[in-house]
Amino acid sequence: MESKLLKLKNRLQELRSVLVAYSGGVDSALLLAVAHKVLGDKAIAVTAVSELMTEKEVEEAKFFTANQQIRHMILPVSDLTDPEFTNNTPNRCYYCKKRRFIMLKDLAQQKGIDWVIEGSNLDDLSDYRPGARAIKELNILSPLQEAGFTKKDVRNLAQELGLSVWNKPSQPCLATRIAYGTTITKEALNRVKKAEEYLTSLLGTHTLRVRDHNTIARLEINHEDFSLIALPANAKAISNKLKSLGFSYVTLDLQGYRQGSMNEILQPGELKHK
Repeated sequence: MESKLLKLKNRLQELRSVLVAYSGGVDSALLLAVAHKVLGDKAIAVTAVSELMTEKEVEEAKFFTANQQIRHMILPVSDLTDPEFTNNTPNRCYYCKKRRFIMLKDLAQQKGIDWVIEGSNLDDLSDYRPGARAIKELNILSPLQEAGFTKKDVRNLAQELGLSVWNKPSQPCLATRIAYGTTITKEALNRVKKAEEYLTSLLGTHTLRVRDHNTIARLEINHEDFSLIALPANAKAISNKLKSLGFSYVTLDLQGYRQGSMNEILQPGELKHK
């Protein structure tokens, strides 16, 4: 870990000044904290905010930077005005990332900042992430990957450094809950958000997903919570709540909670931009 951290610090020192694409998650938070320690005010955080991010996530991101005394800017983004994104093809994330990082590069140029960096780690290379192509095309740097950090490394170092987000659950954007081919709308994003907020309050856990398959809500929760969700009173309450949000059917995925389950149906040809 010491050698990886040293490599990361040296790389950041070489970059002179950086704009950190900061989502509020543990990866970008760790990268930001180390960049701030190395570069001081020459490292700034920018969070792109749109309908894809909940209000709670935005406030948590602001709280972290305020606590660390790091300069933090909010960049408003209108994702739902882009049909290449809202059409919701398997390459949806490519169009989203490309548009956002173009905006971040323009902002960095305006502020006289040399580089835009982001928080992907080594484990992300083994996942289906079409947004990585946009990062590569636009010459956005990923210092955690360069220094050899895995997700486990990120969490361990964040804990060692006393960062409050070290064990924060992964929270991909709300669009990842909507089945490919289904148009992404503000209404769809809102009902997924409200459904997950309700389940979180009922089950007391953030490790869950409500997958939107148009008329069907597919619930992914940890296996140990199956008995809780199956209690007649809870099952009825969940069904009634989600139906009130516009779903016709509410189902439980027996495989349980897992990241990226929407990608399981993709064929090899659709993964070509991995």
